[in-house]
Amino acid sequence: MHVLLVEDDQDTADAVRRGLARQGYHVTWAPTGHAALTAAEPDIVLLDLGLPDIDGLDVCQELRARGDVPIVIVSGRDTETEKVVGLELGADDYVVKPFRIRELVARMRAVHRRRHPPHPPRTTTAPDTYGRLTIHRPARRVHLDGTEVPLRPKEFTLLAFLTTRLDELITRETIMSEVWDSNWYGSTRTLDAHVSVLRRKLDGAVRIESVRGVGFRTSVAGS
Repeated sequence: MHVLLVEDDQDTADAVRRGLARQGYHVTWAPTGHAALTAAEPDIVLLDLGLPDIDGLDVCQELRARGDVPIVIVSGRDTETEKVVGLELGADDYVVKPFRIRELVARMRAVHRRRHPPHPPRTTTAPDTYGRLTIHRPARRVHLDGTEVPLRPKEFTLLAFLTTRLDELITRETIMSEVWDSNWYGSTRTLDAHVSVLRRKLDGAVRIESVRGVGFRTSVAGS
């Protein structure tokens, strides 16, 4: 697997490169945001936020706008706000420095598994319809008013789960357990970020209601 390591500190970059090389990864080092944006597309990006020329969040946003390459932010910034913003801008995971190489590799592998799930068996199962929204679960595709809605893998998984339990109040802990895997170490604020994205993309076709301190309740608009 080809890894693009975006890190301005050479000592840190050298240590990460050595650690990943021992795990069989091929690593390209980009010490600046400009170098990251002009590098050949890798299989995964490890992105520091404190770069000397371009803020790492801007680099994340630009990389996501260009395509669907997996992005793991690796940063010393550890506030919830930074994590939520990074995830909203398109990062797949967020690792806080300092970290162990084994943890970083576990996160990278988890992202890869989420991006490349086992192919489901072929089936003729009809899509499920929820008012203006149609979900074809085997194909992992969603249509709103007949037009396909581009959802990232975790967004689809979250929507698919919520729509199986319409009108139920589901706790945050239950959603995180069912939708996020055991390799997720962050706070449940990432759930809020994904819900916010779904609300925007689904244009009110389904309502995802926040119940403070408990979780979420999902219903079909007009029902």
